[in-house]
Amino acid sequence: MKNSLVHLADFQKVLKDYHVSERSKEILASTKLMLLTGPTSSGRNTLVSALVKTNDFHVIVSDTTRHPRVNDGVLEQNGVEYWFRTEEEVLTDLEQGKFLEAAIIHGQQVSGVSIRELDQAHKEGKIAMTDIEIVGVDNIMKSSPHALALFVIPPSFEEWQRRLRSRGQMNDDELRRRMESAALEFAAALERPYFIYVINDTIEHAVEQVEALARFKMIDKTKQDRARNIIEDLYKKSQQLLSTLE
Repeated sequence: MKNSLVHLADFQKVLKDYHVSERSKEILASTKLMLLTGPTSSGRNTLVSALVKTNDFHVIVSDTTRHPRVNDGVLEQNGVEYWFRTEEEVLTDLEQGKFLEAAIIHGQQVSGVSIRELDQAHKEGKIAMTDIEIVGVDNIMKSSPHALALFVIPPSFEEWQRRLRSRGQMNDDELRRRMESAALEFAAALERPYFIYVINDTIEHAVEQVEALARFKMIDKTKQDRARNIIEDLYKKSQQLLSTLE
């Protein structure tokens, strides 16, 4: 089934100058929120799965107006991949300021993080966590500047490439697209003042770092300086690799 937006103009209007409601701000203020982002093959998905097993985190499921897809022969489930909602439902919630952030994607769908998910995390006594792209982090930090924004990186360029290629063969065009996206993400991570870097050398170590940051915001300056040097090296070498693919 093709996705389209009947109420595109209405969504554009409400998102142009969107503000969360006062009630939503109260929920935000009382709930710990952690945002995870990073380049392809940084190990974010594995890290999220490991953090869920600690029972300290509530994984945010985003809302979307698009239809469920079939992935590898399995239909996406409501409340698992996304909360699949009607345009009218999402538009009403946006008008009432009940989203943390939302965006129109390719002019075909609207997806975003509902305050409802943060409220659920608060009721469970857990830290709300979402795996998100940098543009989403930027949007959320406007409404929730005290959120914890973590940028997950591999320990080296060589290990990153090994992880990337272990997923299976990819042609030069696909590798180029991934390197281009990653280079933009590295540059953004170095520019944004709110990112805290997590070196994902082993899952066990990464989980320890994230839990310490999420609970106590224990920032090790030496590790942050080392991580920044790694990101600068990742950026430089990804640019070098791109030059060989042109």
